[in-house]
Amino acid sequence: MSADKTPGGPDLAAGIELNALAEGEMITGHVGKKAVLLARSGGDFHAVGARCTHYGAPLGDGLIVDDTLRCPWHHACFSLRSGEALAAPALDGLACWKTEVVGDRVIVRERAEPGPKRHPARSPSSVVIVGGGAAGEAAAEMLRREGYTGPVTIVSDDAAPPCDRPNLSKDYLAGKAKAAWLPLRGDDFYAQHDITLRLTTEVAAIEPEASRLRLADGETLDYGALLLATGAEPVRLPVPGAELPHVHTLRSQADSEALIAAVEAGARRAVVVGASFIGLEVAASLRERGLEVRVVAPEARPLERVLGETLGDFIRELHESKGVVFHLEERVASITADMVELEGGQRLDADLVVVGIGVRPRTALAEAAGLAVDDGVWVSDTLETSMPGIYAAGDSARWPDPISGERVRIEHWTVAQRQGQRAARNILGAGDARAAVPFFWSQHYDIGINYVGHATHWERIETDGDPAAHDFTARFIAEDRLLAVATIFRDRESLEAEAEMEARQRAGQ
Repeated sequence: MSADKTPGGPDLAAGIELNALAEGEMITGHVGKKAVLLARSGGDFHAVGARCTHYGAPLGDGLIVDDTLRCPWHHACFSLRSGEALAAPALDGLACWKTEVVGDRVIVRERAEPGPKRHPARSPSSVVIVGGGAAGEAAAEMLRREGYTGPVTIVSDDAAPPCDRPNLSKDYLAGKAKAAWLPLRGDDFYAQHDITLRLTTEVAAIEPEASRLRLADGETLDYGALLLATGAEPVRLPVPGAELPHVHTLRSQADSEALIAAVEAGARRAVVVGASFIGLEVAASLRERGLEVRVVAPEARPLERVLGETLGDFIRELHESKGVVFHLEERVASITADMVELEGGQRLDADLVVVGIGVRPRTALAEAAGLAVDDGVWVSDTLETSMPGIYAAGDSARWPDPISGERVRIEHWTVAQRQGQRAARNILGAGDARAAVPFFWSQHYDIGINYVGHATHWERIETDGDPAAHDFTARFIAEDRLLAVATIFRDRESLEAEAEMEARQRAGQ
């Protein structure tokens, strides 16, 4: 859309008839050259920006839940009353407009002023965040949004600032996204918000009795409250040759850039070890760059453990239709400079190997400090660890999930962001014990799969539609309880499933 083109839909400055919008409905129009969404909720009219601030999705295709507006693509949540971004992956709010009822018409004329500044119930002397990933970055932002004025420091052992990690295996690796799109914030954001970002900085130990961190260079850093957002690290392949320079994992921006460099240096035959989400997204991206790609995995069907048979078969057929060759029910025996040997004896030519066989939580700091650890740092429903004043969020945290009734650790980007936001609010005394419904999306070529909920096991899967027609829903059920829903191009149904799970959570069911 060119900068001087007026968006479509009705001119909301001229107004629309009141009966044109029923309760719970919305319409996208414009005020001057600004696209504006007008919604009716709770008997009131609300007007906000019409595009999601995450990836620009049209919010008119989303869902109204109470006084919130949900993005159809990646489930960001905004307040209809203020435009505030209430839940990630969107971090910025929407523009908010004043509405006025004149006679039998509702009119949108001018921008609303921001709401009053907030004042936290509790203000620790300082907050230190260990980890510059999804949870850590979102927590730092939320501390400032909630009105905290004390020192905020992010300590990250990464050389790159917090980035859009889901893009690393998707559009960026495929060559369709620019490097400039990766940072979550511009260089000046952290200075403007008085957030100290210490990159390439390793924490050697937590000293809880002194409320202090000891850094690898010997420096110490005091904290009033501490958030551990240390994330996870890729599992390494325990076979001869796994440490060769052409064998890669993908977790950081540097990892993705190393893969791109290998392709640009002439790699043409890739073997992806592991039919995980990350492995298959890498396979798709490398195919889009023209490489020959083979996938080696021990299971009989890719992603069956997470998505079931029907979707597993579809994903395999989709990748095969793009030229990917699968070697299933196979394991890698060894790797040489130009070959991957399988346990079954087959040898696959390879000048690039990518290992995507899972991750393990980074819990060494927490364990050494005496925190409760068992496949992740154990946290309460407010994300506080076994030591008061120390919180954990993201891939390294293991938390009580009200949907499944189990203690879980979920390695999803949006889950980590939302936990970081909730941990920040709780550090400031909010006492928020409401876990967000887990959500993730996975991209394979031009097909996106949305998944809400969490199902480690199920008794049955109810399906509707045809994945090959790119129109499909799978509902994972145990004991007549809906645990998760996976959809292909059924954005509204995915949002409705999330809202259903939220309502059930609130009701304690």
